Amino acid sequence: MDLFRKKSVDQLVSESTPLKRTLKTFDLTMLGIGAIIGTGIFVLTGKGALTAGPALCISFLLAAVCCGFAGLCYAEFAAMAPVSGSAYSYAYLAFGELIAFVIGWDLILEYALQAATVSAGWSGYFNKLLEGFGLHLPVELTAAYGTTPGVTTYFNLPGFVIVLIITWVLSIGISQTKKTNDIMVMIKLAIIVLFIVCTVWYINPANWKPFSPYGIYTFQPGSTQPYGIVPAASIVFFSFIGFDAVSSSAEETINPNKTLPRGILISLAVSTVLYIVMTLIMTGVVPYKEFANFIDAPVAGVILETGLNWLAFVVNLGALIGMTTVMLVQLYGQSRICYAMSRDGLFPKLFGEVHPKYRTPFKGTWFFGILTAIAGGFININVLFELVNIGTLSAFIIVSAGILWMRKTQPDAHRGFRAPGVPFTPICAIIFCFILICGLNWETWVRFAIWFALGLIVYFVYSRKHSALNEPGLF
Repeated sequence: MDLFRKKSVDQLVSESTPLKRTLKTFDLTMLGIGAIIGTGIFVLTGKGALTAGPALCISFLLAAVCCGFAGLCYAEFAAMAPVSGSAYSYAYLAFGELIAFVIGWDLILEYALQAATVSAGWSGYFNKLLEGFGLHLPVELTAAYGTTPGVTTYFNLPGFVIVLIITWVLSIGISQTKKTNDIMVMIKLAIIVLFIVCTVWYINPANWKPFSPYGIYTFQPGSTQPYGIVPAASIVFFSFIGFDAVSSSAEETINPNKTLPRGILISLAVSTVLYIVMTLIMTGVVPYKEFANFIDAPVAGVILETGLNWLAFVVNLGALIGMTTVMLVQLYGQSRICYAMSRDGLFPKLFGEVHPKYRTPFKGTWFFGILTAIAGGFININVLFELVNIGTLSAFIIVSAGILWMRKTQPDAHRGFRAPGVPFTPICAIIFCFILICGLNWETWVRFAIWFALGLIVYFVYSRKHSALNEPGLF
């Protein structure tokens, strides 16, 4: 049996879908911004500042350039084959079934781990918001076991509950998901703009000197963690993960040939500008070394430095909304990847069953939503977040290489959008992805290899035998 059997563009496009088409360019842009703007600003800017100093804005720009090149490749594939599945479907088209399964398997891990990781950050901000009203949850229920040094915790109740609520919203229909996300993103953007307007006056240019204290890449004496612009870019790359989930909505998008590329690229551009402005302001208000005092809540630390205490409540609310939209888009993307893989026979049919009323992959959405909630509730997964980065970077490399291959093997295929500068654009995407992967530690590579091996076992034990591309009567 051919491990690299492919689907054609016509096969992908002609596959009927019962999903409801309601998403427009504005909705896709909000979906992308909802996925990107959240953890990066409200959590990762602290660790990023300690790693790169004020040059963190360059790190964000480097990560954005990497995503920009990859985003152009995603946009071409999305316009060529507007189907659910994102990088999984594109790999099926370009390289065949085995590579497609591996990428789909990686994306499932990416989306689940990011949603579970963000639920831990969401819980922290939620507890702070409750404290502002004089309310306190039992400390044992505020975080997963062993998450907070010196504090006995067993279960992250707020994180568990918010994931289940988001799963419920996703399961009852894309229209409800769209409206919920659009509203939350608009509120989040308004709060970020308010923060910028209120804190820009407190910038001290002296805090930007030296601008790049650790250079491009260096090791500090006694530390195994690299410092500098590139390592910080590898960390904050986590912030941009999510725009690829926009392409997962292809079968629920109106006129996907035009709206998908626009949604992907506009959301990336808006998010990049906001990240750069925010990091310049934050490192301008607070010396970068002082972020060690509030690494888990860097934005709140900046507010305390300005004395604008009234702004703290508003920003906490913005952080909650921001991280909620990130989890919503990640869980949405995960359910659509599983839906596509189930339809192709690589996953059990359970994950591809569409609810007759809500017209969503109802059972698959709840299955992975509950697993993600349990993971975020019980497991200290903060040490695993770099797995999300390596899985996503691998998908970016495959998609970018796929553009090169498709331009060579199928130059006349219909493309509603053509990535400019090919082969320069996909080659740059691949190079930037490898640079960022090199900034990850060796433990991440080991964990990724283990997950990869588990995926191969699943493929050869189940998926290969049940693939929809099998010849009749072969098994």
